[in-house]
Amino acid sequence: MTAAAPQHPLGPTIRPITGPDEVELFNQLPYPFNHEIADDLRTGRRRPEWLWVALHEGRTVARAGWWCRSGDEQPFLFDILDCAEGHGATGRQLLRTALATVVAQGTKPPQYVRLVPGDWREDPAARPGIDTLIALVEGEGARPFVERLRFQWTPGTPLAAPDPRLTFRPVADREELIGLMTEVLDGTLDAHSHRDLQTMTPRRATEEQYRDELEKYATPRDWWRVAVLPDGEPVGFVIAAKNSYHAIIAYIGVRPAHRGHGYIDALLAEGTRLLAGAGVPRIRATTDLGNIPMAAAFSRAGYANFQREVHFDWS
Repeated sequence: MTAAAPQHPLGPTIRPITGPDEVELFNQLPYPFNHEIADDLRTGRRRPEWLWVALHEGRTVARAGWWCRSGDEQPFLFDILDCAEGHGATGRQLLRTALATVVAQGTKPPQYVRLVPGDWREDPAARPGIDTLIALVEGEGARPFVERLRFQWTPGTPLAAPDPRLTFRPVADREELIGLMTEVLDGTLDAHSHRDLQTMTPRRATEEQYRDELEKYATPRDWWRVAVLPDGEPVGFVIAAKNSYHAIIAYIGVRPAHRGHGYIDALLAEGTRLLAGAGVPRIRATTDLGNIPMAAAFSRAGYANFQREVHFDWS
């Protein structure tokens, strides 16, 4: 267990939690992930030494937490940062202390992601607290990277009829999917993909995404579908899956030569239909705020934009 930094006798106590028995202590501040923390600890997606609290008179007044994918050895995302009203200075002290311990010296910190209401900039109840957290991470060197829209489809929402122009089949194999994914990076509107393409080839970026994300889904590969024209030519693909928390539309893409013909609606409808047929309670999906065509497709398909994510990155 990492030792906490020495504290002034009258100041806050800043330390990682000791284990699952302190989950309730960590969860004294509200956030949508709280109900997942105990299971994340059990499955290794979080570790006690990555969950930090600042205590004042025995009460949690600030906290920070990191998350990883199953099997990772290092944190993949910095996704929890909270401080009670009036405790911004303690939050700054906590963040600085935790970052210095959780992130190896000389290593770029994981991206910070915060869930926010869709109208958070105009919401006088939400914005001050979010602005405080943004100031904290920017004070440690993070900068805005992208804002993303979070969508949700629920059972009972009408499903679009199949597009008569297309038929669907499972992805043939890894090579076919990587080839299609590489093609759709041409003209991508996704900020993370743009960042990857600054340092690697489209093929390498695709192979890394396949290995680090798609290959880890335990749900049926038959849910990975390719849309084809009557002559058998693929126009695009949709990856329906379940992650550790929800059924998701993990990836959807149309080949550049076939864009502008409404195929995105058919692909999304196919992925939604597959997951709905599996009896899932909800389907989640995200897209960048700037990806207007994809956001419009989700809206047409009956997905509700229920939240946003703000992403901050360290250079």
